[in-house]
Amino acid sequence: MKVRTAVQADKEAIVALMAALDYAGTEAFIDARLAQLLVHPDEALLVATDDDDNEVLGILSLHFLPQLALAGDICRISYFCVDSHARGLGVGQTLLAEGEALARRRGCDRLEVHCHSRRERAHVFYQREGFFEAPKYFAKLLS
Repeated sequence: MKVRTAVQADKEAIVALMAALDYAGTEAFIDARLAQLLVHPDEALLVATDDDDNEVLGILSLHFLPQLALAGDICRISYFCVDSHARGLGVGQTLLAEGEALARRRGCDRLEVHCHSRRERAHVFYQREGFFEAPKYFAKLLS
């Protein structure tokens, strides 16, 4: 397995992984969204691939957020998914380790993720990987 930056050619696998996270319909705008994210200086989109056939096994989308009142920046995981056929093979741990290393190189001193309460298996993974539950999170829809 290897981890690399995503490319446009990964779009079908990314659409499938987003659907697995209950984000159906991304194929309508995935080309534009990938084009935007892949060149943005404060974004990273990593994929884990099989060594044999370069099949995408998982994806990790990171956002780097400079902080005004904190010495270090924050790295936020926005999307993180491993293909159901590849779970239990260390794909998530490998992607997370690469993401953490990248965050450290970018001057981040914390990594955070917002994970829906229904994703109980993901909660177990995050806690096993050293994450802890943080204060409340609020959101407001603008549309």
